[in-house]
Order: sequence, then structure tokens, then C-alpha cells
Amino acid sequence: GCILDGKLYPFGEIARTENCFRCSCSRYAISCCSLFHTPISYDKENCEVIFNKKSCNYDMVQKSDPSKECFVSSRV
Repeated sequence: GCILDGKLYPFGEIARTENCFRCSCSRYAISCCSLFHTPISYDKENCEVIFNKKSCNYDMVQKSDPSKECFVSSRV
């Protein structure tokens, strides 16, 4: 298998790792890509980015009231 972040994964396709990546594990290498998109264009003065490991995504919330979401215009 392959070891990623201290955890052993079996050879083959890994749909989702503990840290929100999709990977392919072979005898020679492991290659991964993220399952999330990072927000880059948002109101940085009034909003903050919080990574939600359960949904494998970033939540954008208002600094003054984290129960309210913020608008994100672009992600990468």
C-alpha cells in the first residue's frame, strides 16, 4: 500500500483520504488531487475562511456572526 500523512492506504484508487484528497496508489508512487476549491475572491475584511473537514470544503462566514455565510466570487 501507500502511506500518506501517517496512514496506510491500499493499492488502487482512494476516493477520499482523511484530509480530503482523491488519490491513486501504485507500487511506485501515490498521486493525489484535492476534493476542495480554495476561495480567493471574497470580502477579506468582513469574512473568514474555515475549512470544513466533514464536507471537504471551505465555509465562508461573517467575522461578526459566524452563523451567516459570505459570498465567494471565485475559487481555485
